[in-house]
Parts: sequence; structure tokens; C-alpha cells
Amino acid sequence: MTEPAAPPSPTGPLVGLRVLDLSRVLAGPWCTQVLGDLGAEVIKVEQPGQGDDTRRWGPPFLDDGSRDSAYYLCANRNKRSVAINLSAPEGAALIRRMVLNADVVVENFRVGGLARYGLDYPSLRALKPDLVYCSITGFGQDGPYKDVGGYDFLIQGLSGLMSVTGLPDGVPGGGPMKVGLPVSDLFTGLYATISILAALRHRDQTGEGQHIDLALLDTQVSLLTNQASNWLNGGMAPRRLGNAHPNTVPYQDFRCADGEVLVALGNDRQFRTFTRLIERPELADDPRFSTSADRSVNRAELIPEMNAAIARWKAEDLIGAMEQAGLPGGKVNEIPEALDHPQIRARGLVQEIARRDGTPVKFLGFPARLSATPADYRHAPPRSGEDTAAVLEDELGLTKHELERLLTAGIIAETLS
Repeated sequence: MTEPAAPPSPTGPLVGLRVLDLSRVLAGPWCTQVLGDLGAEVIKVEQPGQGDDTRRWGPPFLDDGSRDSAYYLCANRNKRSVAINLSAPEGAALIRRMVLNADVVVENFRVGGLARYGLDYPSLRALKPDLVYCSITGFGQDGPYKDVGGYDFLIQGLSGLMSVTGLPDGVPGGGPMKVGLPVSDLFTGLYATISILAALRHRDQTGEGQHIDLALLDTQVSLLTNQASNWLNGGMAPRRLGNAHPNTVPYQDFRCADGEVLVALGNDRQFRTFTRLIERPELADDPRFSTSADRSVNRAELIPEMNAAIARWKAEDLIGAMEQAGLPGGKVNEIPEALDHPQIRARGLVQEIARRDGTPVKFLGFPARLSATPADYRHAPPRSGEDTAAVLEDELGLTKHELERLLTAGIIAETLS
């Protein structure tokens, strides 16, 4: 076994919080990464010889011999990794012992999957009544779909999100489209973080832990927001509008003489200013277009008029004119352009941290700036099991002889680095 390295001391508002992360892929790891950024001590438990599924979701892979994918790297910083075979009784017993030192457990096994190992919420609550235990699944712990596996793409379709994403039917490229990021997973991870912090607040006040049942489908449906409200409260069935907005017009992309420009006008004053800028002030006086509601109803007549006026502009000139007029507009950046945007550089969102062997890993940092307790980046995303010996020795007081026995028996594993 390798000698355990002393971990950097965490800072941040969640210092002292201990999280046992039994999750994999994205929703759970995203949640625990946020908790880690804010100072929590996160121990990621992985299966020996397998690890988190996303370690293999490439290319691209990190060129350090680990063959860890860039996908895995985006959601697993500020964690230490231990490899324990939880399907073995002795491995499950090790995890139960670790739970006694934990405040939070996060898992995303199928419903009932951990009960056979004595790692479900009722079993662990009996050992630690104040435990906060968060279960993340595709469809929740009950209901007719509870045993169905849930993946982001499937959830985007079932939730209705894809029905309002993409170009309308009848135009080239029309049809339902998923969002270019796994938003159902990411939002579920954020809701898990919010729910865990709320449950910890309750625990601190009452001494009582609780179970959090969080489903990707529930999360994504809850985020239909204005589109769902349009249907529930106005009877307006949402439809795909491409880059247009269902309520606010104009709020979409337009083609200039040399490229696309985004125009996002949120009120009547902005619309009037914009019509003067493009030398079509009469549009703001037209009763069909004078108010936001009128423009929404009569968008089919308004947009061709705006297309013709905007087509005469060069994109850079129009964007510059909108900036001078205080109007919201811009271009569609490629991701490399976005990451190199002067505002993003000034905000310091792109960060870098080195793995234990010195290999640099670049990542996008925590977006909120806390004036007194800022986010803290102390652990690069670990190799699978690289902290097994250190964690089990520190957490459970296992001797080197015991660690060697467990390693030989296949109960634990360690990646040498």
C-alpha cells in the first residue's frame, strides 16, 4: 500500500461536513462536487476494477496513464476516492463503519439496490439517526416507473423539454431536439445540493436526519416553468419555436449580411429604441406591435419586417450599436470563444489544479463569489481508489496489515500514482 498523503485543509462554509458519495455518472457527482467546493470533505466510493462509469466516457482522455475521460474530470474534484467492493459483506461492513463518521450519504443505485448490502436508508438510519441520505434515481422511489433506469436523454424527452426545443415542424431541420448539455442530470444535482443543505439545517435544529427522494423526471418537469404555466394557466400548448421566445418578441436570432446576431428585447421601451436604431421607428407605433402582447400575437407579421431591416447590417456593427444604446444583443460563441471571453477571463472561471503526479487538470470553477467563504479547490479529480489506504487508515484506524489483507482478498483496491 502507498503511504497516505496528508490532504490539504479545506476552507469554506461547509468545513467539517463529511459526505460519503456512493454515486456515479453525473447527477450525484455534480451534487457532491458542489458540496466539496464549499468545503465539505467528500469521500467517493467506487467499485474495484470498475470505478465511476464516466471514467471511460471518452475520448478525449487525460494523457497521464490513467485514461480518465475529460467527462469524468468535470464533476469529481474536491473528492478522495476509495475502492471498496460493497457487494462483499466485509466491504459493505467497511462502508457502514464509514457512515458513522458521515453527515451525508449520496447514492444513485436503482430503487432497493442497496438494501441487499445493508446500505439502504432504513439500515443506515438505525446506525445513525441524524444521517441525511439522498437517493437520486430517474423516476423516484415510488410510482409505476420506479424500477426503470433513467438517463438524461430519456428524461429530456419524457419531461416535455424536447417538445419545446428545436426548430418547428415543417422547416428544414425541424423536429424535437435535446439540449446540448445533460441538463436533467445537472439540475438534479443542484436540487440535491439544495435539499441536502435544507435537511442539514433541520438536523442541526432537531437532531433528526431524513431521506431525500429525488428524481430526474420530477426535476426536469419542475423546470418547465413558463412553458408549463402557459398551458396550466392559459391553455396555450407550448411548441417548438427554434430560438424564438413563446411570450416575448423579438427575442431570437436574426441574420445579418455576414452572420447571425442575437436580439433579446424584454420590454416595450427596448423595442422602441431598437426600431429607431434599425431605422424602422414606425414599427413601434404600429398597433399590431406596440406592446409585448401585441408583438407576441402578431409575430408572423413583425419578424419578416425585422429580418429585412437587420439583413442590411454587418453583425459586428449591429452588436456595437446595440451596446451603445444599452440594448441586450450579441453573437453565438463557440465554446472555445466563450471560455476565452474577456468577461469570463476577468471573472476567473477557468481554473487549473494538479493531480498527485503533477498532471494539470483544467476545470470550470464554482460560479458564485462568496465574500467571506469563497469556494476552495484543493483536490484534483482523483484516480479510482488512489486514497483507499489513507482514508481507511484515517477514518477507521485500520492497520497496514489489515489493509494488505483486504487488498489481497479483493475487498479493496488502490491505484498507485
